[in-house]
Amino acid sequence: MEPVPGLDLGVPPFDLLDAAEQARVQRAVDLGFHPAGRVLLAAGAASEHVHVILKGVVRAWDEAADGGEGRRLFADFGPGDVFGAWAVIAGRARHRYEAAEDVLSFLIPAPLFRELLAGNPAFAAWFHEGLSLKRRLAASAQQPSELSELMLTRVGDAQLAPAVRVAAATPVTEAARRLREARVDCLLVDPSPTDADGGLGMLTRTDLLEAIALDGVPVDAPVGPLAQRPVIGVRDHDVLFQALVTMTEHHIERVLVSEGEASAQGRVLGTLGMAEVLAHYTSHSHLISLRLERAGDLAEVAEAARSMTALVRQLHAQGARMSYLMELVSALNSRILARVFAEVVPAPLRERMCLLVLGSEGRREQILKTDQDNALVLDDALEWDGLDAAMRRFGEVLADIGYPPCPGGVMVRNPHWRMRVGQWRERIEHWRRERDGGSALDLAIALDARPVAGNTALYAPVAEAIAALGRDEILMRELARASLEFSTPLNLFGRVRDDAGGIDIKKGGVFPLVNGIRVLALRHGIDRHNSFDRCAALVDAGALSSELGRDVPQALAVFMRLRLGAQLQALAAGRAADNRLDPASLRRLDRELLRDALRVVNAFKDHLRGAFHLRD
Repeated sequence: MEPVPGLDLGVPPFDLLDAAEQARVQRAVDLGFHPAGRVLLAAGAASEHVHVILKGVVRAWDEAADGGEGRRLFADFGPGDVFGAWAVIAGRARHRYEAAEDVLSFLIPAPLFRELLAGNPAFAAWFHEGLSLKRRLAASAQQPSELSELMLTRVGDAQLAPAVRVAAATPVTEAARRLREARVDCLLVDPSPTDADGGLGMLTRTDLLEAIALDGVPVDAPVGPLAQRPVIGVRDHDVLFQALVTMTEHHIERVLVSEGEASAQGRVLGTLGMAEVLAHYTSHSHLISLRLERAGDLAEVAEAARSMTALVRQLHAQGARMSYLMELVSALNSRILARVFAEVVPAPLRERMCLLVLGSEGRREQILKTDQDNALVLDDALEWDGLDAAMRRFGEVLADIGYPPCPGGVMVRNPHWRMRVGQWRERIEHWRRERDGGSALDLAIALDARPVAGNTALYAPVAEAIAALGRDEILMRELARASLEFSTPLNLFGRVRDDAGGIDIKKGGVFPLVNGIRVLALRHGIDRHNSFDRCAALVDAGALSSELGRDVPQALAVFMRLRLGAQLQALAAGRAADNRLDPASLRRLDRELLRDALRVVNAFKDHLRGAFHLRD
C-alpha cells in the first residue's frame, strides 16, 4: 500500500513514537470517507481502526444511562483530533461517534496500534493516563534546565551530610571537636532523661559560636540546652524542591532526613542543608530568603519582596511543577507578612494576637502578588489603643511592597476582619444561621484561613468552630451550590468557547473545583488547607473516586499554569494581570489540555450534584 500523505506525526501523541514506529504508521495508515449522518463507531462496540480526523466534524454522544432513547452530547471532534483509541484498547467505545458532516479521517489499523502501545510506554501512557501525561508534556515543552532535576531528584538521592549524634551532657569543647573531625555543620543532640521536651535536638556550628561569644556560655557547659527543638525534618522520598520549601518556610538552612516519616522517631539517614540543595540548583528563592533574614528595615523587606515576580517568571519558564511553585511562593509570602507584622506590632503584643491569611494565600495557592486578604484574631482581654493605627500601617506597607488593598475590604485594617476569639466564634455562628449572600461570602473566605504570625494558639478555637460547621448538612449544600453558579466555558459541542476577550478561567475552572473540594473537605472533617492535599485526603476518606482524585488536581494545575503564563505575559506588556485566558493564543497541546481540564470540571460538578443532591 502506498503511504497516505498528510498525517502529521510531529504533533502529540504521535511525536512520542520513534522514527521506526512513525514509519510503520505512515506505511499502514489508510484514508476513509464518512458521509454526514453515518455512525462511525457505536457505544460499547470494538473498532478496527483508530481515527485521526483530516476534515469535517465527528460528534460524540453519551447514550442514556437507563437504556432509553435520550442521549447527551459529549463533544465535537475536529481536524487533528483522535478518537476510537479506547475502543481498540478496551474493546468497547465509550461514546457513539457520528459524522456531523462529511468526514475524512486517517485510519490506523487496530493491530498496529496495539503493537505501538505495547512497545512504547510513553505512547501508551498518553491514552491511559490522559490529562496527567499531557500536562507533563506541556511543561516539558518549556525551557529545560537544572530545575527539572531538582523536581525529580529525591532527598534520599542527594548528598546527605552524616548524622553525628552526641549526648545532651557533652561539653561545648567536645561538641566543637566532633564538628571539626566529622566535617559537618551540625550535631544531633539526644534528649537528656530530665529534658521536659524529650525530643532530638539539632546544634549547628553557628549555635555554638553565638553561645560562647554572645551569651558567655562556659566551654565546659553541656550542649543539651543549646540544641534547637523541635527538629524540622523531611522524608527521604520527598523531592529536593519540597525540602527547599521547608527550609524557606521555617527560616532554617538544614533539615533532618528520616526514612519513611519526616520525624526524629524514624531511622535517621542524615541531614540536608542548603549547600547540598544548591549543589543541584542555584536557587533565587534562597537569595530572597537571605535578604528577608538580613533586612534591617521595611524598605529592605520591600526590596526583597519585589524580586518575587522575577522568581516566579524564572521558575515558570523552567517548567516548575505548579504545586511546588505555589508552596515556595507561599512560604516566602508568609515570611514577608510575618516580618511586616513584627515591624508594626510591638513584641509584647504579638503574643496577644494572631495574623491570618485568607483565600488563595490561606490555601498556599497564591503565585503572583494579588489583593491583600488577611484577618486578625485578638486575645479576649487585649486592650490596645494603637491597634487601628498599626493595622492601617500594616496595609500601607503591604501596598508599597506590591500587595494592593482588597476591593472588598477583607483586610486587618477593616475592623470587620479583626475580632477577639469570642467574637470570631459568634461571627461564625452568625454565618451559619443567617446564610444571606454576605454571610456566605465571608464564610467562604474564612474557610481557608491560615495563621502566619503572632500567637497561633489563638486561632485554635476559631478553627474548631469552623470545623463544626461541617456537620450542618443544609449549610454544606448551600456552600457547594456556589460551584454550579458559573458555567463551564465549553460550547454545546464540547469545545472551548471563543468568547470575546477570552474566558475567565477563575470563574469557569478554578473556583468550581477549589470551592467544591473545600466544602467536601469541611463536610468530611478533613483538616487540610491546600486544594491538592484536600483532594488526596478526600480520596483516602472514600469521598471522592480515584478517577476524580487523579483528574481534579491535574485540571487545577492546568488552569493555574495557563493563567500564570497569561498573567506573566500581561505584566511583561505593561498590562494588569487578571484571570482572562485567550484560548486562540495557546499552543495546540495547551488548547487540548484546557478542553480536557474543563471537561473534568463538568464531571466534578456532576459529583457535587450527586453528593449534595443539588439541581441547577
